[in-house]
Amino acid sequence: MFIPNNFKIEHEAEQIAFMKKYSFATIITVKNNIPIATQLPFVVNDNSDKLILTAHFAKNNEQVAYISKNTSLVIFTEPHAYISPQHYDKVESVPTWDYIAVHAYGTAKIITDEEAKINALEQMILFYEKDYLQQWNNLSEKFKKGMMQGIVIFELEVNELQGQKKLSQNKTKEERQRIIHQLKSSPSKIDNDLASYIQDTL
Repeated sequence: MFIPNNFKIEHEAEQIAFMKKYSFATIITVKNNIPIATQLPFVVNDNSDKLILTAHFAKNNEQVAYISKNTSLVIFTEPHAYISPQHYDKVESVPTWDYIAVHAYGTAKIITDEEAKINALEQMILFYEKDYLQQWNNLSEKFKKGMMQGIVIFELEVNELQGQKKLSQNKTKEERQRIIHQLKSSPSKIDNDLASYIQDTL
C-alpha cells in the first residue's frame, strides 16, 4: 500500500500487536486475474522465527482452490473515523479519514493432518474464548468429525508486512487535541479507540 513516511509503522512488533488486537481480517487472493476475498477470524502466531496466520474457510468457498497457488493479502484494519476540517486552524482545509491498517502477504498451506487440524481449532478457541474449550472437549466425536469435514483450515506464512497509522500526525498538537476531544465524546467505541491511538502520537 502507499504509505507516506510520517504514517509508516516502523516496528514489526507494533504491527503484530495490532493484528492480534484486530484479528478479524480480510484475505484476498487472485482468481483468473480477478481478486476474491473472504472475511475471517485469524490466529496470529509469532512464537517462532516465522509469523503464521491461521484460519479456516467453509469447504465450498471457491477461494480454497487458490490460496496455495498464489500470494494472498490479509488486511487488518480498525479503528477508523471521519475527521472534519472544523478542527483545523486553516480555513482552506478539507475532510479526511484517520485509520490504522496492516497488510500481510504470504502463500497459504492447507492443513490436512487430522491432529494438526484439531490443534489449530483448539488454538483458535483458546485465543477467542478459552472457556469454550471444555464444552468443545465434551462434544461427541461424530459431531466434531462432521464439523471438521465442512471446513478447510490453512496456515499462511507471512513474508511481507506493511503497516500504516494515519493519525493526523501532519497536524499541530492543538489540532490533534481537538480531534481527540471529539472522538472521545463520541458514543462510538471505534471513535473512542481511535482517540487513544491519536493521543499516543502527542
